[in-house]
Amino acid sequence: MDREWFEKDFYAVLGVPKTASAGEIKKAYRKLAQQHHPDANPGNTDAEDKFKEVSHAYSVLSDKETRKQYDQAKELYASGGGFGPGPGGGGGFQVEDLGDLLGGMGGLGDLFGRAPRGAGPIQGEHLYSTVNLAFTEAISGTTATVAVDGASVCRTCSGSGAEPGTAMTTCPRCGGSGSIALGQGMFSISQTCDVCHGTGRTVSTPCHTCGGRGTEQRVRSIKVRIPAGIKNRATIRVARKGAPGRNGGPPGDLHVRVNVGRHPLFTRRKNDLRISIPVTFTEAALGADVTVPTLDSRVTLRIPAGSASGKTFRIKGKGVQVAGKAAGDLLATIEVTVPGELDDETRRVLEELKELESADVRSHLGVGQ
Repeated sequence: MDREWFEKDFYAVLGVPKTASAGEIKKAYRKLAQQHHPDANPGNTDAEDKFKEVSHAYSVLSDKETRKQYDQAKELYASGGGFGPGPGGGGGFQVEDLGDLLGGMGGLGDLFGRAPRGAGPIQGEHLYSTVNLAFTEAISGTTATVAVDGASVCRTCSGSGAEPGTAMTTCPRCGGSGSIALGQGMFSISQTCDVCHGTGRTVSTPCHTCGGRGTEQRVRSIKVRIPAGIKNRATIRVARKGAPGRNGGPPGDLHVRVNVGRHPLFTRRKNDLRISIPVTFTEAALGADVTVPTLDSRVTLRIPAGSASGKTFRIKGKGVQVAGKAAGDLLATIEVTVPGELDDETRRVLEELKELESADVRSHLGVGQ
């Protein structure tokens, strides 16, 4: 059981009432996680700590059974539990004794369980990085090398924390159990030993590189597979490429935010691509076949006579291809261009055309020609 279950109100952390529905809890978490995400607050340690606190609270309240156990634990603690002396200053009993007493209370006994004989495996922290991709790389998919700055297994001691050639000894603080008991009230809580950090062993001669931690801060280069069709600001989770775990726990995950650059011709909306195609006045008026580029080839687009500027044509299957989904389309919008300068011959022809025009295109405005 986590000591924070007694010290923190996870509902208050997420800003929701205790009666909040699962949907309300999820909505509150998403809002706070986005606000305090490390990528949105680079270098802000307060935001990073808040992000971890919010994530921890959500991990407890988002699971129906865990939330039930948390509520029961808080109710029991409020009704008489504590970390101080009980009435009359009498001693209490440890969590392992309480587990025996509550063994039949709908799983609450399992929540308190037995006092840990040592800290169990702890997963390493998740790490975060970003990668910048060209538009075409995001569409076709690629393998990118990502720089990850964070805790890594020490290259000198291979994670043991001990200077190579030296031995580890039993922790004098916890006697090798990895945990110490705190409190004398209704029950006491077993907490991870603050000397050996739950390992039950201490280092006689700490590693000169990591100072006995077993990890060092450094930048690693990790290859990340980018799936075809990934969108701008999407996040890729790379399992077990985060910070090292403790006490035999697995590494955390690496979360990579993808930033996709602009393309000089195409824009993207969902899985469709858009492109603007300039055409002349005569092509729009008389109709024409024009060549349109796609991401990997070119196609011929037939423009009907009398097509207005701004008309959009859909070219099937020439958009973005995402695995497991039908390819998007290419939307080509024509724009009638007007020459900025006219030679004498062109001006003469246009003036003759003007004389032939008889329709009043502004009649609907009611202002005359």
